[in-house]
Amino acid sequence: IVASIVTELRENQFNGLNIQDSISASRVNTVSIFCVPLITLPDLTPLLETLLLYHGGSSREILSSEFLEAVNEAFLKKKISLPESAVFSLWLRHLPSLEKATLHLLDQLFSIQLNSLEEVAHVIKDSLLPQAASHPAIFRIVNEIFKNALVEMDGSSEVLTIIQVFTQLFLQAHQTENKQHKFPLKAYFPYHHQPLVRGLVRCPLELPTTYWSQHLKHISDTLKALVEDTNVSSVTDLFEIWFLVACFGEWLDIAAEQLMKAAVEPDAVLWLLAFYYCPKNENQQRTQTMVEAQAVYSHLMMLFSCANLSLKDLKAAVHRVTGIEQGCSQRLTTHLLINFLLFSPGGHQIAQECIYHITQITDTSKEVHNLLIRTAYRFNHSGEESQKTVKLLNKLLQKLTVKV
Repeated sequence: IVASIVTELRENQFNGLNIQDSISASRVNTVSIFCVPLITLPDLTPLLETLLLYHGGSSREILSSEFLEAVNEAFLKKKISLPESAVFSLWLRHLPSLEKATLHLLDQLFSIQLNSLEEVAHVIKDSLLPQAASHPAIFRIVNEIFKNALVEMDGSSEVLTIIQVFTQLFLQAHQTENKQHKFPLKAYFPYHHQPLVRGLVRCPLELPTTYWSQHLKHISDTLKALVEDTNVSSVTDLFEIWFLVACFGEWLDIAAEQLMKAAVEPDAVLWLLAFYYCPKNENQQRTQTMVEAQAVYSHLMMLFSCANLSLKDLKAAVHRVTGIEQGCSQRLTTHLLINFLLFSPGGHQIAQECIYHITQITDTSKEVHNLLIRTAYRFNHSGEESQKTVKLLNKLLQKLTVKV
């Protein structure tokens, strides 16, 4: 029976018969309802696939919503296996299923301890959502759900890290798409400033490291012109710009790293980081954050070449982390300080002591942990960092994981 219905549906779809000759929509609907209690039977899989890929002559959905929900539920619980094309078709024709799949992915990721981004990337890729997001409609809906989750969780660094990994995997899937079926970037980011989008979507590994400095300055200058010169006044517009930048957070982590290696123009890159940590400039808040970041950066660079350091030498920088209320200045200073510890010769000796001191006094354990696992993930993919730095990073992660 299954083989007979599959053949009939496929022949009908392939031959492109007119409405009078085609299988009636009501019959297809009835078949889909008939399948609901049998969905997990392996012999039914070819019919499920054929139904999901079937589009009759009707502009309305001809498959039962009960059927679509049941298939999605079975797929998410791994009770059935379907080809990617069938899953993508399911999510495109039934948006509640796409929403449920995205929320299911977030639940999965929150239920595991984020000890490595390799594990996070595996779970995300296994969900098929980054691959499905090659279709702009799916990408924009998933992105909107992530955005709402971020707002609901008050800008959680954990959610931001998840969003950044998802965006990287989406870009990889988009780049491997057949050129004939590839959508232009504007289809995914239709309401954003396109020069900024083009700057952010460039994969760092595609560029020589010597070009990173120039590229970061380009991103910073483009963003600054957009935010300040055009006088963006709407809070909503500002949030949308910030969220776009946050999705490509790998560039921000590279910016902090390049600052410590004195490989970039400090003012432009510090402004980029200050915007990320303090997008609104009410009461000159971002300006003040920038001033504080410049002071910390200058202090750290004076110590960068010192082979022997003690925690006392970093007192001024550490005080700016532990002595101010939790906020954008604290998070930015923490970001700079962690990179100093990772990339300076003397920083290696006191890294564990310094991080333990900071996380004991402030509520930054998760922030520091997420920064370290993002750095480890980047090192694993680039393979350019020294073994000494990689070894220190792994040791720091082991110590911090116990506390987190």
